[in-house]
Amino acid sequence: MQFTAAQIAMLINGKVEGNDSATVDSFGKIEEAKASQLAFLANPKYEDFLYTTKASVIIVNESQELKEPISAALIRVPDAYSAFATLLHKYQEIMRQQLTGIQEPSFIDKTAVLGEHVFVGAFCYISQHAHIGNNVKLYPGAYIGDNVKVGDNSVILPGVKIYHDCIIGKNVTIHAGTVIGGDGFGFAPQPDGSYKKVPQIGNVVVEDFVEIGSNSCIDRATIGSTIVKSGAKLDNLLQIAHNVEVGNNTVIAAQAGISGSTKIGSNVQIGGQAGIVGHIQIADGTRINAQSGVSKSIKTPNTAVTGSPAADYTSALRSQAVTRNLPDLEKRVADLEKLVQQLLQERVPL
Repeated sequence: MQFTAAQIAMLINGKVEGNDSATVDSFGKIEEAKASQLAFLANPKYEDFLYTTKASVIIVNESQELKEPISAALIRVPDAYSAFATLLHKYQEIMRQQLTGIQEPSFIDKTAVLGEHVFVGAFCYISQHAHIGNNVKLYPGAYIGDNVKVGDNSVILPGVKIYHDCIIGKNVTIHAGTVIGGDGFGFAPQPDGSYKKVPQIGNVVVEDFVEIGSNSCIDRATIGSTIVKSGAKLDNLLQIAHNVEVGNNTVIAAQAGISGSTKIGSNVQIGGQAGIVGHIQIADGTRINAQSGVSKSIKTPNTAVTGSPAADYTSALRSQAVTRNLPDLEKRVADLEKLVQQLLQERVPL
């Protein structure tokens, strides 16, 4: 498909500078783009490529000043990066809308309900009483358990497993290999040293506009629900345990682990490989640095922490600086001790 600069500008509320009839049919990085491709410039480090790129159309910030003439048509917007993301999102929507119908072989229980314009890829399994909303895309190999609900416009990518009774909201994207609703890690110790499994009879609720990366695991609640609230963005390879709550618009980077019954507030940022113990609360706006270990509740909103055990970010950095200087400090203390001993030996008796 081809689009003109004028059409693209209309989609992202931009203003064309140059040839508004210039056409593009694909995307390219500004340093590599070819003729008939669209690129964007948001990072000043790439500004030199603005004058050498072969892209036909370039999205730039309104404030971008030109140091020399360029041949491409410019689309000026307040935020080039955000506008480009919006454009990619619209392009993806168009491409996905072309996917409809049911591929074979696949299994759809006769009690399942499918909405309009649904795509069911080959080898999908949709269990009894499942409810699939309008415009949902189930890619090959997806498993939808008993009584699962998937909201309108959601995308379930290859190999995703959604266990029984779980609820997926609208406009949710779940990437390949993720498991939603596996049993929480609940085992009761017995007098003989063995462990007895505690049945996990709750579910997982993923609210609207959530995105979950590949090969992540979100466990069902023991009782009640494990909840991922609207707007949350979860990376690949995450472990979210039973009865956890992840707040609105919270982001969690890869390989982080959240232990059971922890409540994470809204707009929290959790770095990669961070670990959070169970049964604590994380206040709204908290920022947890990568590889931090959070062992107690964070009650003050907008706190930044780092380290293991996690501590106030600024204080922790000072402590790290002191730790790096310990060998030098040890030598200085030893020199001072020698000096004191020398002065004591040389002191004249009264």
